[in-house]
Amino acid sequence: MKEWFKLVALIVLVAEPVLAQTSKPAWQTEWDKTVEAAKKEGKVVVSIPASAELRKMTEETFKQRYGIGIEIVPGRGASIVRRIADESKAGVRNFDIHIGGSSSLVTALLAEGILEPIEPWLMLPEVKEAKNWWGGHMWVDQGKRYIYAFQAYLTESMWYNSDLLRPEEARSYDDFLNPKLKGKIGFLDPRTPGAGDANWSYIWMVKGEDYLKKLAAQSLFINRDQRLLAENLAKGKIALVIGLTHYTFLPFIRAGLPVKPLPSPKEGTYGTAGSGNLSIVKNPPHPNATKVYVNWLLGKEGQEVFTKAMGQATRRLDVDTQWLKDVGVLPAKDRLTLKQFLEAENQSEERLEKVREPALKVASKLLD
Repeated sequence: MKEWFKLVALIVLVAEPVLAQTSKPAWQTEWDKTVEAAKKEGKVVVSIPASAELRKMTEETFKQRYGIGIEIVPGRGASIVRRIADESKAGVRNFDIHIGGSSSLVTALLAEGILEPIEPWLMLPEVKEAKNWWGGHMWVDQGKRYIYAFQAYLTESMWYNSDLLRPEEARSYDDFLNPKLKGKIGFLDPRTPGAGDANWSYIWMVKGEDYLKKLAAQSLFINRDQRLLAENLAKGKIALVIGLTHYTFLPFIRAGLPVKPLPSPKEGTYGTAGSGNLSIVKNPPHPNATKVYVNWLLGKEGQEVFTKAMGQATRRLDVDTQWLKDVGVLPAKDRLTLKQFLEAENQSEERLEKVREPALKVASKLLD
């Protein structure tokens, strides 16, 4: 009898690990395998907006979480996207992922057919389930496959120097025509993809070409260098700048310099995902590490990191975005209905064709 009990006990001991292993949900088993395979690949290569804060926080958090290396290439979207496209044409596979504004993504990577459909790369239930996202799953491309928008907010891309301008002096776009502001308005070049052309196209939509002619006559300081524009505002060389966002100003804010987000003019402002658009380069060189990074980024921790570093609003419902109102950002999930946001947005492929392309032609005519 004792021998029988010993035999039963032995069977239980042997069976326990097997039962524990088989009790794992299928996605967890597959995820564990993917993480291990990613470690063998060594790293994932990701291009991100030009934010030192985002780079630092991502490198620290992602590597600590998974023990997988991450090579981050920061830079303005238009130049990085062109590099990715050129490398792809030459058969060079360096980048796995690009995160940034929608315009350069649509006009280059999407148009040239060098993006992967995103849904097959989503593994974690917290990422895949639409109920965890304000508005469900939202896409930039009309086919709803290649460019995933994980943020949604009303933009804060107009900033002023509080030593030179009071916000009540710029309550309408018409106020930007004040002779006092001639030579004192900076503008991120609207002839290239980014927040500059997003603002320009919104103004074109609500005020028209005649207004833009008058604005161009204000001797605008137009530049493609975000840092230079921010520095000029902080030093008082200009009083107002259009097309820059919180992450560019972060070093100046921390230094106590007089730069502040301008409240939305009475004509309103556009809705956007800002820099929060995810794409996967076709045939990524580190496929398993790509899967791990994508699911981390779209999970709660990844969205907390991105939101905090960039000062832009995630659509994840379990991430706090209320604090963003202090930096001039109005998170869609806290302030808007889905209908209101969709009416205001101007970054989808459809809006790029109907609004931003015609506005770009006006910019080229007036500014070249």
